[in-house]
Parts: sequence; C-alpha cells; structure tokens
Amino acid sequence: MSTQPVIGGEVGRVHTGVTLRTLMAQPVFKLTLLVEGDAADLDREIAWVHNSDLGDPTPWLEAEQLLLTDGAQFAGSMSEELADRRTDEYVRRLAARGIVALGFATGIIHADVPQRLIDACTRHRFTLLEVGERTPFIGIIRFVADAVAAARVASLEWSLAAQRAVARAALRPDGLTAILEELGQQLDCWVALYDALGNRVVTKTREPVPEGVEAAVADVLRRGSRAGLHLGEGADGATLLTLGRRGELRGILAVGSRVPLDNAEHDLVSSVIGLASIALEQHSALDLARRQLRSGLLELLLSGDHAVAERTAARLWGPLPPDPIRVAVVDIPPGELGFLSELDVQAAAHGGKLFFAEQDAHIVIVSSDADTGLWSGVVGRHGLAGGVSAVTTWAAVSDGLAEATRARASAGETPRLVRYEALAEQGLLGLLSASGGSVLANRLLEPLGRLGEDARATHLETARVWLEANCVTDQAAGRLGVHRQTLRARIATLERLLDLDLSRFADRTELWSALQLAER
Repeated sequence: MSTQPVIGGEVGRVHTGVTLRTLMAQPVFKLTLLVEGDAADLDREIAWVHNSDLGDPTPWLEAEQLLLTDGAQFAGSMSEELADRRTDEYVRRLAARGIVALGFATGIIHADVPQRLIDACTRHRFTLLEVGERTPFIGIIRFVADAVAAARVASLEWSLAAQRAVARAALRPDGLTAILEELGQQLDCWVALYDALGNRVVTKTREPVPEGVEAAVADVLRRGSRAGLHLGEGADGATLLTLGRRGELRGILAVGSRVPLDNAEHDLVSSVIGLASIALEQHSALDLARRQLRSGLLELLLSGDHAVAERTAARLWGPLPPDPIRVAVVDIPPGELGFLSELDVQAAAHGGKLFFAEQDAHIVIVSSDADTGLWSGVVGRHGLAGGVSAVTTWAAVSDGLAEATRARASAGETPRLVRYEALAEQGLLGLLSASGGSVLANRLLEPLGRLGEDARATHLETARVWLEANCVTDQAAGRLGVHRQTLRARIATLERLLDLDLSRFADRTELWSALQLAER
C-alpha cells in the first residue's frame, strides 16, 4: 500500500456533484466540446469556476477547477513561432495544475477559438470547451456556486445527524464497539481500532480489513509521531488517524475510504477519535483489572477451591474448560502484551474452551485436551518457549502445572512447546533434567576442574567405565587399559574431590546420575 499524508485540516472538500457533462447539459450556457482530453474529464467533479485572461493564471487556481477566458491573452501581434510557444506553455501549465478544463468564449474578442489553442490542447490531452453566443461567465460561476452552497448545507445536516447518532451509540453499554459500528454505518465502510501496541480492538466490521493495514499501523506506531495517512486507492483504500500525543500514542483509528475524507467526514471521525481515546484508557485499566482477576482465579484453582473459581469465571467470562484438560506454561518476554491480546481474542471467540492467567513471569494456559490448537498456534507465532502437561483434571490442576513447569524447563531457550509425555518417555533422568538436575550434576562434578581439563576427562571416563562394570576393578581396568592400582588411585581421587564414599551404593548412584545428567 502506498501512503500519502493528509496535510493539516484540509482533508477533503465539499462535493458539488457538478461535472462538465452537467454544465454541457444546460442549454443556456451554450457549451461545445472542442477537445476531449480524457473520457473521464467530462465526469470530473468541479470544485469551483474562475475566469481570467492572464497569461499565467495558475498561481490563483487550484486543482479540480474550471477556468473561463475571453482570450484577451491570445490577442496582439507576435510572430507565429512565439504565439505557438506561449499557447503551448499556457495549456501545459493548466494541465499540470490539475484544471478540469478551459472554457473559451467566442464572439467577444475572438470570433472563433484559435486553432493553435485547439492544437495545444490536443497535444496535452487537455479538455477545451467553446462558450458560445456571448454567454455571461457569471451564469456558469453562479450555477457552480449554488451547487457548492447546497452541498455545504447538505454536508452540515449530515454531519449533525451523524454526530447525534455517534453520541447515542456512546451511551450504550458496549459504548466503544457501538461507536465504531455506528461510524462504519455512517461512512458506509469498514472501521478498525488498534491500541498502542498495534493490537486490534475486537469489533465487527462491515467488510474485511484489507491486507497491509496492520503493517501500516505498526509502522506509524513505531515512529511514534501524530499523523494522518491515506493508504492506496480503490477498494483497498484506507485513512489512518492517530490517537494521543506525539511520543504517547494511544492507538490508531483505521477507516476504509477510497478517497481522503471530506471535511464533514473528518469532523465526525475526529469526534470518534476523542471518544475512542477515552475508551482506550478505560479499556487499558479494565484489561489490567481482568488480568489481575484471572491471576486470582488461578490461585483459587490451585488451592483446590474449584467451585468458587468456576462460579466467578462463569460470571465474568463464561465456564472453565471441561475435563480432561491440559496445562501449559509459557514464558512472556518483557513487553510481549500482544500475545496476551491474542489469547484474549481466542478466549472471547471460543467461550468455555480456553482459560489463561499470569503467574509471576509466566502465563499459565488451560484448555480441554481437544482444544490445545486454540493457543498453540499463538505461542508459535510469537516464537515463545513453553511446556505442556499430560492430560489431567481440574482436581489435579496443581500436579498438571508442576508437569508443565518441568516440561518448560527442558525446552531451554529454544522457541518450542515440550510435552510432559516426551519427558516421561525418557524416564526419571528426563524428569531430573527438566527439573534442573543438569545444573546440580555439573555443580557436583565441578571440583574435578582442579585436575586440569585432560585429567578431569580421564577421571570422568574412569568413573563411567568402573560403574558400568558394576565396580569390578579388574574388569574396568582391562577395559580402560590401565593397571588396577592406577584405577584404584583414580577412584580414591574422585572420592576425595567429590566428597563421596564410593563403597556405598547411594554414593555410587549419585555419581552415576551426575554423569548421565552432565552428558544431557
């Protein structure tokens, strides 16, 4: 989507509905089409009409205007070459300025429209009309002026009615949603509201929001400056308007529009922006309260008070997911509130199938076993790491949380979801590793570092082979290719440095476990 800024308050103009075709249909004006610059020119809306016989009137003209002239600037003696060049430059400037057409009056100074003017308009594809039979310019000007005045009255009446409709919508219980829906209805387009993080506030739209709008919203929020942008043209056109002060943007209101908004439409949108800014502040405070309520519900559930938690959840959000359930634990990086917003959307759209709450630096997610897809895709999109419990019930939700926490620990920093069943398949060592056993194992073996890297490796290999040989010295020495006294000396060194008595089964088990976990 290409973007163009909306400058200042001039976001549009009053639409008169008057075109060249409209004027040509009025017999009193005696208009004849001499050069048709473009087929679409006849249906271009005329914003105003000027008359001038200046050699260059463009400094006093604006785009979408009709210029009338009696041709005085083309009179006078000059060479054919100079007359051709001046005429060509005159037409070129009008076309570059965006003038709709030139109306040339005959029967006043010129009996006919000069041929060189007709030729220049043909070269520049610029529409040329003959104003015949000494038609007063003031009649054409007044016709368009009356249309502009009528359009302004109609625009004002529409604006007042639309403002009243939006004000009534603001009084409804679902004020923010009602305001946005009413705005879409008044403008006959889609409307979308995004918060300061670029997350869309959930509302219904008349039509789907085009692709590219969300990326444009993110770009504006990243810059942090107040702005109005018109994106693209046609069916995918949109106008973005920021909420809040520079550096403290509260969000962005996106409005589907094929052209920039006119003044009345912009006034209505400005009113909605004011109301939406207040609503977003309230939404932010309400969202924080909802998050804290969820955390409190989670504490109730973990304490075993399921009945109270169920009744509270039903009043606020709907029922909790039914048994059997799975519990997930996901780390949330600082500022990653977009993830929470997406979970909120999923929970709202699938009532009774998903519950989540914050606990310390984690998000705890609970869903029915059949509904894990509601949140697993969201976790994947945000590149987060997490753990998932085995299938459990609300009665054993604390155990499920413990399983999910162990599975999360085994995921490390890799963005992935680890299921507890995968750890269970690895046996007790898998569970010990997920619970941080590798850290303890390395700490137990740390004193061997005093021997130096090579000697440490030699002693660890000696311990592994000796334990695998069921602590039979001769058998282990043979496998290692060393004398049995050398082997005994190494075992004694291990006992001294690790503070173990390897004649005891328990200490042998601890050393063997440390070796296995350290390898993991």
